[in-house]
Amino acid sequence: MSTVDLASVDLLGDDAVADPYPHFAALREHDPVHWSEKYRSWFITRFDDVSGAMRDERYSSDRISPYRRAKLDGPGTDPAVRSAFGVLENWMVFKDPPDHTRLRKLLTSAFTPRAVERIRPRVAELADELLDAVTSRGSTRADLISDFAYPLTASVIAEMLGVPREDRERFKDWSDQITGLVFGGMGDPDRYAGGANGMAELTAYLSDLVRAHEQEPADDLLSALISARDEGDALSHDEVISTGVLLLFAGHETTTNLIGNGLLALLEHPDQRAALEADPATAALAVEEVLRYDGPAKTVVRLMAADVELRGRTLGRGDRVFLSPAAASRDPAVFDDPGRLDLTRRQGHRLGFGVGPHYCLGAPLARLEAAIAIPRALQRLPGLGLTAEPLHWHAVLLSRGLLSLPVQFDDAVQLDAR
Repeated sequence: MSTVDLASVDLLGDDAVADPYPHFAALREHDPVHWSEKYRSWFITRFDDVSGAMRDERYSSDRISPYRRAKLDGPGTDPAVRSAFGVLENWMVFKDPPDHTRLRKLLTSAFTPRAVERIRPRVAELADELLDAVTSRGSTRADLISDFAYPLTASVIAEMLGVPREDRERFKDWSDQITGLVFGGMGDPDRYAGGANGMAELTAYLSDLVRAHEQEPADDLLSALISARDEGDALSHDEVISTGVLLLFAGHETTTNLIGNGLLALLEHPDQRAALEADPATAALAVEEVLRYDGPAKTVVRLMAADVELRGRTLGRGDRVFLSPAAASRDPAVFDDPGRLDLTRRQGHRLGFGVGPHYCLGAPLARLEAAIAIPRALQRLPGLGLTAEPLHWHAVLLSRGLLSLPVQFDDAVQLDAR
């Protein structure tokens, strides 16, 4: 930003949605604990402050219950909106200990690096199926979000949960509707109504699926959740449904954005792309740099459970706070030349998946999917490049992801070059 006007910084303005980093840089340098009148919230942007707050229990994740009680329990609230927030209220990401600890414990074993590594061959197989479809349809253009990143990540988590393959296309519309509800699409006045509709349909679908799994258990996550409930592990029926919704939504949304952002970054930096193509074994390191450079988590929300003094400001009990991993991951006090994509960068400081009690449970799965998907797309689509079409991003505060990634590639594609 050539002229810094901190009072007018709007992270949902068109320019900030397209590229939030100059705006984050202005806040980080001049007002790292920034009060936004527009959003009635604090924005925290320096690495040490964000990292510390993520570990501090005074920055509470329990923000749905207070909002529901204050805003949605009145007689004028749309029952569908109230019901949607009831589902969100049971998500472990919106819980503090001990409820968060209890819910997380039930899922931890399914997402350990060792457990995730077992599905590596299946992820690679799905990636190749999708790329086969792209290269065999007689066109040299594709959308790497709708044709590749989304169906890959949605298929992986759906298979883990036990969702029939023929039903997976239905999740895209539901997920798009829920995004504004969960990720802070504050510029959209219809986000609650649309999100409530998507949540209602997805919840109804999961309820039917749970009943089917109750009748015929399978070797999948949903049956494991049902079993935990039946074994008295303090998991209610509503929590089974809500956790299933969370896994289906969060299990693909973040990773879709990670893959899309990663491919875009490499297409815009030919030298780094060439380095990865020359040594695909470095894909895991490349994913870490993409997470830092342009990761899927723009901000995370906390609600102050107590007054906290930070850099001369008082964050009052009940205040809403946006902690920004995106801003913190380009903090020049921590990273040399932070605006440069460098796949050889030494990785010592990471906030892409958070830190502390709410460190992303699905991080091993997301890393595996991205480390397979990104180099495979580059390998299987020779001459891959961006088209002249403008890029459009989701206009939300919490996540950073492309609506589409239009690309073109060479006609002479070797389908068996794997």
